[in-house]
Amino acid sequence: MTLSTNSNFEKPDDAFRAVVEAHRGLSDAQSADLDAALVLILANHIGDIEVLREAITLAKRRMVDAGQQQQQQQQ
Repeated sequence: MTLSTNSNFEKPDDAFRAVVEAHRGLSDAQSADLDAALVLILANHIGDIEVLREAITLAKRRMVDAGQQQQQQQQ
């Protein structure tokens, strides 16, 4: 299995909204705990260590890219 980066949802906005709504009313710490639990549950569902590693690499790259964009905007 390879990592799919295209939306697999019929209604991607509904999926995004569900995740956002799940955080409503939570503290920052509770939100972080929810994110961690959700990641572990979905990683287990995928069940493919190579796909998980690819997703981790992509997520880290996006964080670095976002940080670089913020630095450029502040200059």
